[in-house]
Amino acid sequence: MITRSPAVEDRPDWRRALARAWRDPLALLGSLGLDAAAVGLDADAAARFPFRVTREWAARIRPRDPHDPLLRQVLPHVDEGRAVPGFGADPVGEQHLAPRGSLLQKYDGRALLLLTGACAIHCRYCFRREYPYGEHVGHGALLAGLEAIAADPAIDEVILSGGDPLVLDDETLGEVLEQLARVPHLRRVRLHSRLPVVLPQRVTARLLELCASQPQAVVLVVHVNHAQEIDAATRAALARCRAAGITLLNQAVLLAGVNDDADSLAALSETLFEAGVLPYYLHLLDRVAGSAHFDVGEARAASLEAALRARLSGYLVPRLVREIAGAASKVPFVPPLRDAVS
Repeated sequence: MITRSPAVEDRPDWRRALARAWRDPLALLGSLGLDAAAVGLDADAAARFPFRVTREWAARIRPRDPHDPLLRQVLPHVDEGRAVPGFGADPVGEQHLAPRGSLLQKYDGRALLLLTGACAIHCRYCFRREYPYGEHVGHGALLAGLEAIAADPAIDEVILSGGDPLVLDDETLGEVLEQLARVPHLRRVRLHSRLPVVLPQRVTARLLELCASQPQAVVLVVHVNHAQEIDAATRAALARCRAAGITLLNQAVLLAGVNDDADSLAALSETLFEAGVLPYYLHLLDRVAGSAHFDVGEARAASLEAALRARLSGYLVPRLVREIAGAASKVPFVPPLRDAVS
C-alpha cells in the first residue's frame, strides 16, 4: 500500500515546496528582521521538538514584529523549558488507549486512523508532540487499522489524522480512501489537516477527484487560529474543495498572545465564513508539556465566548470545548457559576 518515494525532480510542486520549508528558526528570524534574544528563541526547545514552517505560511508573518500571532505559534520559546504542574506528555490520554494497529477510538461511532507522524508545520502547542508514532504508524499498523474498521459495524465515521494525513501523496492517500470506500457501514470520512492553509498547492486536482468520488461524505476540518493565516491562495484552495462537494469546518485553539481577544476571534470567524468554512470548535488548550505559556484561564475564556455571542450571529460562534481523557465526547466548556454571573 505504501509506495516508493519519488525522486526529487519527479515530485509535484507541493512536495518541492514542502521540502523548502524553514527548518532553522534563526534563518526565519533573520528573514523577518528579528533578533533571537528579543523574541525569546530557545535553541534547546527547537532540538527537543524540531522546528518546521512552510515558506508559504511564514510569508504571512509580519516582518519586524516580535508579537506577530503567527510567529508565536511556531517559535521555540524559552518558556517551553518551564516545568508546570498539570502539563504532561499525554494531555488527552491517548497513549493509554489500546489501539488496533493505527486505529484509535476515543468516542463511540467514530475512530481515528493515524496515517503519519509528519506535519508540514510544527505548532509549539501540539498535543501530540510526544506521541509515540513509531509504535502505531506504518504499513502493518495501517492494514490492521483498516481491517479493524471493516470488522466493526459500530464505526460509521473515520477521521484521517496524524500528524497530517495530507502530507501523504495522492497515490497513497487514494489507496486508503479506496479501502474505506469498500466498508458498507461507513457514512463519513473526515480529514483533519493544516495543509490547505499552510501549503495551499497541496489541494491538487487529483486530491479533489479522490474526495469527490468517495461514496461516503467527505468532511475536511482545517486548523486556523488567526485570520492572518488566510490569504488569497488559501481562499482559492478552499474554494476548490467546496466545488468538489467537501464540507469545510475549522477547529481553532484558544492561545494566549495569538487569539485571546474578542476582536481576533471575531475576525477569525468572519474570515473563515467568507472563505466558505464554518467555525466548528474553539479548543481550550490541551495541556501538553512545554505549552503553558499559551494557556488562557477559564474566566478569560468564558468572557471571550460571551463577547463573541454578543457580536456575532450564532453560526459564527465556535463551540468552546475541552478534551478530557476518558470522556465520551468533546466536553462543552461551562464556566463556573461565579464566572457566569459576574
